[in-house]
Amino acid sequence: MSRSKASIVSVSAAILALVLAPARAAQARPAHAAASRAAAQPQQQFVSDNSDQTLEAMHDELQRSQKELSLTIPGNGQPARPYFISYRLLDLSVRTIVAEFGALVSSSTGRNMLMSVDVRVGNYNLDNSNFIAEEGFSGFIGSTGTVGIDHDYNSLRQDLWLATDQSFKAAVENLSKKQAFLTRLQNAPTIPDFFPATAVVHVDPRTQPDWTARNWEEEAKTVSAALRGFSQLNSSRVTYHLIYATEYLLTNEGTEIRTTHSLAAIEASLETESSDGMPLHNFLAIYRNRPTELPSADEVKVDLGRRGQELVALQDSRPAADYDGPVLFEAPAAGSLLAQILTPSLSGARGPLATQSGFDQLMERLGGNSEWLDKLGTRVLPTTVTLTDDPSATQFGGQELVGNYDVDEEGVKAQRVDLVSNGILHDLLMSRRPGPNAELNRSNGHGRASFLADPRPMMSNLFFSSSAGMPSADLKKKFLDDCKQNGNKYCLVVRRMDNPVLGVREQDDMSDLLLSAASGAAQGNRLALLVYRVYVDDGHEELVRGAHLTGLTVRSLRNLDGIGSDIAPFQFTQSETQGFAGTALSAFGSADTGVPSTVMAPSLLFNDVEVHGARGEPQRLPLVPAPPMN
Repeated sequence: MSRSKASIVSVSAAILALVLAPARAAQARPAHAAASRAAAQPQQQFVSDNSDQTLEAMHDELQRSQKELSLTIPGNGQPARPYFISYRLLDLSVRTIVAEFGALVSSSTGRNMLMSVDVRVGNYNLDNSNFIAEEGFSGFIGSTGTVGIDHDYNSLRQDLWLATDQSFKAAVENLSKKQAFLTRLQNAPTIPDFFPATAVVHVDPRTQPDWTARNWEEEAKTVSAALRGFSQLNSSRVTYHLIYATEYLLTNEGTEIRTTHSLAAIEASLETESSDGMPLHNFLAIYRNRPTELPSADEVKVDLGRRGQELVALQDSRPAADYDGPVLFEAPAAGSLLAQILTPSLSGARGPLATQSGFDQLMERLGGNSEWLDKLGTRVLPTTVTLTDDPSATQFGGQELVGNYDVDEEGVKAQRVDLVSNGILHDLLMSRRPGPNAELNRSNGHGRASFLADPRPMMSNLFFSSSAGMPSADLKKKFLDDCKQNGNKYCLVVRRMDNPVLGVREQDDMSDLLLSAASGAAQGNRLALLVYRVYVDDGHEELVRGAHLTGLTVRSLRNLDGIGSDIAPFQFTQSETQGFAGTALSAFGSADTGVPSTVMAPSLLFNDVEVHGARGEPQRLPLVPAPPMN
């Protein structure tokens, strides 16, 4: 496990401990969205591919499991059989190159074959999913894990057999516990546990990773050397992620999928301290669909050099003071802000039943509860705003978008969803897990996940636009007019939001930032990185550091004071780390842990935002200055 991954896992554990301290967290893994048997299962039509025995092995073992699996339910003597079985496999090839100040730190190439087996008992209305018991089933191999990378037919069937057996036993036990728990509820839920889905057959050709298009090690060294001229930096790191994946999905409903995709990313962190001991950082994140689409080393050097200049300017800037008044978020900072604010409320899935209140407390404290679930048909945004999520979109303004896909992780074809029109909420993003009411009664192909995690409703390419968008100059003028009317000597402009997962390498500093964001997520606490004072008298700007925004919840979007026409894409990855997924913190992802997504948004003007100035005790500066660098 890399140092950054270990830090994120540690922070995730700390967040969970902070939120769930009053009650012991349930140990069972939240099950996938539930399922139930149709009157008759369709006959599986297997698409043969002589070069790949994976689908054949999955097909044969699934058919055998569906025919032969049976177990008597404890207490009632009734036999239980699976009504739904799905096999998911991920053939993952990753190349990672890390460099610092022109020196190669590491270069690795790895390949893994990951497996996830989901077996459900009961029916579409009531099954073993959507339930967190006090204890989960634990077996020898588990229903997730790694399998052989050579696609050997016999070896894969053996692994699938053991995982299916364990998953089935766990499903029977969990359904029994769930039924017992439901009998204790005065008003047990009647919403189905799982949506049926039309069978989809989508088999792409297999593609092999190509690491030879460019000399990636030399590029990483060249790019990282751009920071040698910044003696003020304590540390920096440039990481190239090149990822190729072939995903397989087979279900007893007739769905058979093999898709191939890739992701290429350049992520860089820069860290230093101010003269009074405040930790400071900056970051660079570039995401593309294919390695060959990454910008050249010379282009990235220029961008990274700007990040270094910004960090040096932060080092020399004054600490932010407490503030209350208009704040202008320029694009693409507005896109980053929307990714944090809207993520929980865009999901139409209901939360799972839980024997303890820990899960509900977690979602509430992390701002993970949807505020739009009961708002369909009502105004949630300004009357000029349209909000659409379109996984079929591939470009915007000549730039490739990273959130596009054809079929989601549950085998449902991707669909464009018109969420908001003229400010009125019409729909939400749905996976196969039903919502809490009858209006949210089908998947719209947004069950997304990374690395075989549980699919959940997630944005893909989100478009936020206004029919009354203002040119940048007009929006800036309105911003300054609002400042004068509010009696402010200066107001604030945000040009970049923070992502501590990318910008901070020191675990203690990352923990402080993420725990601060987590504890205040429900109240709309947001982390800004580049914040400028704009003085009303002459319009000059001054960079400040340590500003913490608060009160920026989904309700604050309902009455925006101004919306620009300057739409810009914000490319990012949605984190699926425990404690982050489905909450505002999911916007803090990285290439090796997240789901590629894009938010297209214009500049946004908020009339009244509370900003807290720098807080906390400063750290001691290094006793000896950094060594000179050639």
